[in-house]
Amino acid sequence: MNFNRVNNIVGWIVGLIACTVYVMTMEPTGSFWDCGEFVSSCYKLQIPHPPGAPLFVLLGRFFIILFGDNPLTAARGVNFMSAIASGLSILFLFWTITHFARKIVQDSDRLTGSGGHTLPEPTKSQTFTILAAGVVGALAYTFCDSFWYSAVEGEVYASSAFFTALVFWAILKWEHNADKPGSDKWIIFIFYMMGLSIGVHLLNLLTIPAIVMVYYFKRYKPTLWGSISAFIIGCAITGVVQKFVIQYTIKGAGAFDIFFVNSMGMPFFSGFATFFVLLVVALFFVIRWAAKKATTTSNSASGARPSCYWAILPISPH
Repeated sequence: MNFNRVNNIVGWIVGLIACTVYVMTMEPTGSFWDCGEFVSSCYKLQIPHPPGAPLFVLLGRFFIILFGDNPLTAARGVNFMSAIASGLSILFLFWTITHFARKIVQDSDRLTGSGGHTLPEPTKSQTFTILAAGVVGALAYTFCDSFWYSAVEGEVYASSAFFTALVFWAILKWEHNADKPGSDKWIIFIFYMMGLSIGVHLLNLLTIPAIVMVYYFKRYKPTLWGSISAFIIGCAITGVVQKFVIQYTIKGAGAFDIFFVNSMGMPFFSGFATFFVLLVVALFFVIRWAAKKATTTSNSASGARPSCYWAILPISPH
């Protein structure tokens, strides 16, 4: 049995243990703070306090329906969602730990050089050490008071932790496959998941500097000033996304709607819809331009088809 298969099996076992613990200990009803607000928002598909959490509300509504669409069981449905999201966070944490543990145990720099190729299959003793590190680290975090506290109630932090664990695991998957054709699909997957996470909580944006550092250490020869520059760039990207991408897309849509309604006499939301139609059209032409450019300038040495189209899809032919 190879390492990847054992790693997957043990990871799912640890994740199942975490899910079981959280489901067994989840709150039977709403906790006495913001949870009541979020559960009510999910039940009625309304808006919680700023900046809002539309994806969380939609997911919460789905789980409320699973629990009978009853106001008496609504909180239990959202609490269950948090328990499952937290258990899956532990799953991805386990795989994150084993990724780094494998590199440490096998001394990957010495074995593969700075270019970073496929690591050799670990020995039995190395496999035990790597998996033990993952189990101890993941289960220690499972029973950590602060994480367990948010894992059993209907708040946004459990779902936010899931997206945080997911995107950081994804950049490690990219790092592991960066020298293979089609690996850029993991970067696109990260962008997509990070965009979805904004509909839950903004905490996920704090992974951007770490993601940039992983990319830097994989693609470039590390230096002191290079590492500092990469970290500063990562922080700058976080600020741009937080200040401009998130806020000004909504402000721009609002400005369009005000102009269409007040100046052109159009119905409400006509400007809002027009703004996002124009945004989709602009993205389409940008992606099309990037794909055409890739056919002439960005093909890999293996002669693979342009990775731009494959990168958009979670599933790649490679």
